[in-house]
Amino acid sequence: MKANNNIQQKIENTFKATEAIKQVPVSPFFKDKTMQHLFSQKEEEKVVWSWFSPKLQLATLVCLVLLNILAFTKWKETKYDENVNLFAETYGLTTSSSTSLLN
Repeated sequence: MKANNNIQQKIENTFKATEAIKQVPVSPFFKDKTMQHLFSQKEEEKVVWSWFSPKLQLATLVCLVLLNILAFTKWKETKYDENVNLFAETYGLTTSSSTSLLN
């Protein structure tokens, strides 16, 4: 019975707390101030990348393209078979064509 009474008291306290809630007075220009604040933040974010102008973007693109062309031509010039044979000789992976009596 005591536990049931305690629960009833808690329920009544909860209802009394909800009755104490009142409407909050708001400034008529609150929405305008909030919208201005939000839009001003977006403009500040645009300022961060202002140094990366279209001229700089074009120069960066040209440099990257030239670097890729240079790397591709150097890659084509290397001789794959020579590199593989050198690697195999270095690590002893090739079979020798000469026979030796000492081996």
